Amino acid sequence: MFSALMPQRREFYDLLSSHTDRLTAAANAVLRLVNGLGTTAKSETFELIKEVVMNEQSGDKIKADLTTLLHKSFITPISRDDIHTLIIELDKVLDALEDVANAVGMYHITDSTPEAREMASLGADACLRLNRAVVALSDKSRRKDAVAFCQEVDAIESKADKVFKKAITRLFEGGGDIWAAMKLKEFYFLLEDVLDYCEEAAKTIEGILIDNA
Repeated sequence: MFSALMPQRREFYDLLSSHTDRLTAAANAVLRLVNGLGTTAKSETFELIKEVVMNEQSGDKIKADLTTLLHKSFITPISRDDIHTLIIELDKVLDALEDVANAVGMYHITDSTPEAREMASLGADACLRLNRAVVALSDKSRRKDAVAFCQEVDAIESKADKVFKKAITRLFEGGGDIWAAMKLKEFYFLLEDVLDYCEEAAKTIEGILIDNA
């Protein structure tokens, strides 16, 4: 019975890694979705939205499994508060990706822009770095790697901020369809949320690395 209260250290990290696998898959689906707007068939667009939603739902299941493991475990490899905070922040990234995908359907966004494509690409890059940072988190010999991945997420988010500001400025230059501009503005904010949540998760990982140095 006591052994059941002491899961292997690997279990926690495996669940976190599995969650970031879903996160990376969802981000790549969003990237394909945004890149294909205006050129792909509606059926393909729908399938990509569905792919993002399925990854988000899978992530929710992993988050629930990890939370259950935290509640029943007597000992955890790192602070249980840190584990809980990290899975919540990773889940916010997945939720934000789902919001982007759903917005395509809700707002009837049928075309893309260079800025939207770049922000989606940066989001996918940031999610990949988060995945690699989480994988490295379980190995003390890879501490420097984990820190470097987190720093890369921060740099990607800073670059996305510039793209976002440029995108918003261009929306209202020279008039045009104000309703279309407002829809794209909201879409840009949703894409920006993905990067912001990635940065928050990366900072949490950095904090965990400092506390467990």
